[in-house]
Parts: sequence; C-alpha cells; structure tokens
Amino acid sequence: MGLSAVTVLGVDRPGVIAAVTGSLAGCGANIQDSTMTLLGGHVAMMLLVKGDLSADELAKHLIAPDLVVTAAAVAARRDFRRRENGLGYVLTVHGPDRPGIISGISSVLAADGGNITGMSTRLSGRLYVLIADVEIPEKADVADLMRRLAAVGAGLDSEITFRPVEPDLL
Repeated sequence: MGLSAVTVLGVDRPGVIAAVTGSLAGCGANIQDSTMTLLGGHVAMMLLVKGDLSADELAKHLIAPDLVVTAAAVAARRDFRRRENGLGYVLTVHGPDRPGIISGISSVLAADGGNITGMSTRLSGRLYVLIADVEIPEKADVADLMRRLAAVGAGLDSEITFRPVEPDLL
C-alpha cells in the first residue's frame, strides 16, 4: 500500500469535506493524518492517505470544478515520532498585522532547535493573532528564549506569550 500527500483547496461550502473524504473512502484510501481549516473563506486540507491507488489516481478521484487538488507519493517515515526529550510550549502573538511576524518568531525558535508542530493565524481587522504549538529541546535555556521572543515582539509592536503545555491526563 502506498502513502500519498494530498492537498485540497476550494471555496468553503457545506459538504466539501464530506465530499472529499467520501471520495477517498470510496476508492479504499485510508486517511492516516490530516489537518483541515478555513483560510479567508476557502477550505484547506492536507491529508496523508494510504491505499492501493497511486497519487495520480487519487487526484483524479478528487477532481471537482471548484477544488484545486494535488497529490504526491511520499515515503513512509518509520522514525516519525515526537522527540522524547522535547518540551511542549504554546506561543501566542497579538499585535498589528505586518510582514515578518512568522519569520521573526520562527527564526528565534529555530536558533535554539525549536520546532513549530502546529500553527494557526487569523487577521481580525488590523489585529493579527498567531497561536503555535512549539517543541523545544530539553536543554534549551527557556528564560533566554523568552527574552529573545519578547525582543522580537517589541520590534513588531506585538505581545508574545510563551507557556508550557499542560500535560495530557488520559
């Protein structure tokens, strides 16, 4: 069974996710990992799909006049897992919209080996809001990282918070 990365972008409407996922299920494809969101009135989906069909065949099953679909074969990653020694944090940014916000924040995190594992941004009027799940190495100097993030935030006229993730209780 092959693994394919599928992206779908289209104007948001009721039933678009049902149509896409129904088409995948109908051809025997299993969604292994996915994220779906709204971006400026458009639905955006990224899915890792496993099945007997090639990426090209999957894309043909998802063709619709109002959707932009891409599909590509990807290699399964046996080493995929969260870093066992990483620390989870949530980073938020609130401030005026301007170019360079994501770039500035992600550069500071990357300098310490930090990895953004999920991120969402929204523009509400002139207020820009960013929320990111971040994993940093256990050895990172969190206080220094927070100071550098605050300096970037000040340069962007934005407030940045960086707090540990609450442990899951299952």
